[in-house]
Amino acid sequence: MTSEFTIQQVAQATGLSIHALRYYEKVGLLAPIQRAANGHRRYSAEDVAWLEFLVRLRETGMSIQRVLAFADLVRQRPNEVGERRVLLEEHRNQVKKHLEELTHHLQVIELKIEHYKQLEATGESDHNCIFWKHYLEEVLNNKVR
Repeated sequence: MTSEFTIQQVAQATGLSIHALRYYEKVGLLAPIQRAANGHRRYSAEDVAWLEFLVRLRETGMSIQRVLAFADLVRQRPNEVGERRVLLEEHRNQVKKHLEELTHHLQVIELKIEHYKQLEATGESDHNCIFWKHYLEEVLNNKVR
């Protein structure tokens, strides 16, 4: 016997709104969902697992259009994974690049916090803020070496 889930249960499990679930089905991110005799949607465990993967793709910045392309490949060519792999590799590379950028931004924020702690400890003002860029470059260059 397979488990069936209501739209409310799936919304809670995936973090998607009921509106988003209906939209995902409407645009083709989901295959048509089975219906109970009363017409209410009944999601399978496979549907939930698929949605959880879609959420990961979306939360890592993949556009709806790219997710749709991926979903189309899954449905149209279920035994051919090469194109899907390439699509996911491209997305992975974009995510890694974004993580590198975020890591750099975080380093700058952390350096600014340390700068402010030093100012607080010495009682100095931040009147030298215009020299921040030079200070930052110096610190980052010393960390790289």
